[in-house]
Amino acid sequence: MPSLGADMTEGTLAQWMVKPGDSVKRGDIIAIIGTEKADIEVEVYESGTVEKLIANPGDKLPVGAPLAIIRGEGEVPAVAAEAPPKAAPRVKVSPAARKLAQELGVDLEKIQGSGPGGVIERSDVERAAKPAAPPAAAPGAGMRRAIAMAMARSNREIPHYYLSAQIDMSRALGWLERFNQQRPIEARVLPAAMLLRAAALSLVQVPELNGFYSGDELKVSAEIHLGVAISIRRGGLMIPAILSAQQKSVEAMMDSLRDLITRARSGRLRSSEITEGTITVTNLGDLGVETVFGVIYPPQVALIGFGRIVERPWVEQGTLVARPVLTATLAADHRATDGHRGAQFLQALDRILQEPEKL
Repeated sequence: MPSLGADMTEGTLAQWMVKPGDSVKRGDIIAIIGTEKADIEVEVYESGTVEKLIANPGDKLPVGAPLAIIRGEGEVPAVAAEAPPKAAPRVKVSPAARKLAQELGVDLEKIQGSGPGGVIERSDVERAAKPAAPPAAAPGAGMRRAIAMAMARSNREIPHYYLSAQIDMSRALGWLERFNQQRPIEARVLPAAMLLRAAALSLVQVPELNGFYSGDELKVSAEIHLGVAISIRRGGLMIPAILSAQQKSVEAMMDSLRDLITRARSGRLRSSEITEGTITVTNLGDLGVETVFGVIYPPQVALIGFGRIVERPWVEQGTLVARPVLTATLAADHRATDGHRGAQFLQALDRILQEPEKL
């Protein structure tokens, strides 16, 4: 059972995508794991052959519990050992019924399924939900609980420091407008993608903000996987990552952002997008927020915040003019870096946005 979040302790195997004897290669989707935030597509990290499925759909298992045995390429089949005691039979549940049961707080173990082979259907859950029962948790309560645990850990363990800078966006926005004039409407790049690209390039210059604090030391990541905070329509927040962001052009960043938002809101994220983020970026400008003071997602060591671009008075060569201004903020872990290095990151971000043609 993989860990799909900073405070995930267990998960539910929702569905197998493979069977014994199937050949798999690195990156293949082999299972769907249900968490309090979403159902996640789990990738395999070793190529080989599925030798045995240990867990069954519906099993709730702790992180680290074995789900299957995969024989690596070139390995001989495992010698048969004494079979472990069989787990107690698990209920069979349709995905719609499982989701409704979570929302209504219904115990699936106490329901007799009416579907083929005893599968619990949505109608079975509706019948089991008695009006006299205590009010069920609101949809999204599980996600709020997971977020609460991660944020409590962040404030408990991470000594935050905060920095902010105001950035003149006139050159960047002018360049983006000219850039979009050459593209069809559906393929135009939003300012958010431009800011993500600038953030990735700035992290190349200040890599200490890109990584994890673990075992009392900073572990800098060679790859920049930008975790993007995405609000979910049913409530709550997810932070899937745009992988290898430093390698993506502005156009590719826009494509990745659009794809990530669509799949996050439809519950089709991959495990690597959930687990491999090296830094988080949150942009609340579309909601009218001008300054973002974020909370670091552990074990990451920094969070970048972007607010709304606002027209402000700006002094340039002794003349007062109006300029579109962005407030960029940095929340960073003082165990990993200090304010001087954080300020260098914001300086790098400003320089890059003043030369947008290099994006």
